[in-house]
Amino acid sequence: MVQLGGVSDVAVIDTLAPGIDLAPLADLLATESCVKVFHAARQDLEIFLHLFDVLPRSIFDTQVAAMVGGYGDQVGYDTLVNAITGASIDKTHRFSDWAARPLSKAQIAYAAADVTHLRDVYLALHDELEKQNRLHWADAELAVLNDPATFRPDPRRQWERLKARTNNRRMLGVLREVAAWRELEAQALNIPRQRLIRDESLLEIAAVRPQDTDALSRVRGVSRGFAEGKAAPGLLAAIQTGLVLPEKDLPRPPRKSEGAKPSAALVALLKVVLAASCEANRVAPKLVATSEDLDSLALGETDSPVLKGWRRAVFGEDALALLRGDIQLAVEGRSVRLIRNDQA
Repeated sequence: MVQLGGVSDVAVIDTLAPGIDLAPLADLLATESCVKVFHAARQDLEIFLHLFDVLPRSIFDTQVAAMVGGYGDQVGYDTLVNAITGASIDKTHRFSDWAARPLSKAQIAYAAADVTHLRDVYLALHDELEKQNRLHWADAELAVLNDPATFRPDPRRQWERLKARTNNRRMLGVLREVAAWRELEAQALNIPRQRLIRDESLLEIAAVRPQDTDALSRVRGVSRGFAEGKAAPGLLAAIQTGLVLPEKDLPRPPRKSEGAKPSAALVALLKVVLAASCEANRVAPKLVATSEDLDSLALGETDSPVLKGWRRAVFGEDALALLRGDIQLAVEGRSVRLIRNDQA
């Protein structure tokens, strides 16, 4: 189901309708001069990329804009609509059977209501960010959603997101191969990677390195049916590839797994500074820094996203001041204020 809302008209497209031609929709999404407004766009964009092999042009994500504008972390659409327009979204048909056909008039009306207020929300947020001189902040975040690579991750780097706690490069080599195999196999089958085989099972496979069906079936989370199924030979081949890789071609452990652990107390202080900085600037903390960013700062790493662009102005400079010992934390009422030593 695709809902489209313009200045005065709303249209609902049933993408499951037999024989439907979606080419006009693809043309509209590719039109540079027409801004396409989404809320929490990532999943929708991934679907359109898969369907049309190209991303929509000129997009605006109201959830991202709301985070930049100080409406909180990952604010929901109904909450945002109410905050900006005062309207309430009818949730009556949210859990109705959307696979059944034909759709009822009530379902179609409910679907249309999803975009009825979207234009007003977009105009309000765009105006707010322009007045705050933050449109370029939102543009920087939306650039990630305009990049096809965001939705087509490199299979050879999927092992990194599994966060294996080991210095064993052979294990990491096997993990890289099996994670790449899973990514490509899941894409070919058009299913979520976790449905094919879970992260925990891949980590155990990389550790024990089964080389036949029986050994594979003894891995936690791997059923006998899977081990004897069509996908297993490809997985076993990936394990073998990892086992015979030359030493020089094996991946190296990420820095943090080599024994460097950030001070928990320092990370906690950075979280306080992050919260205080974001509160002062009215921007969502989740948009500014992740827990991984805070860990890297605590470890003294300088190649961090929070030390670049608008994030540096909002939080990065305060974080560096904390690490240098040039900042104090003061509790005032129910809030925390940051005081530079030269201002104390």
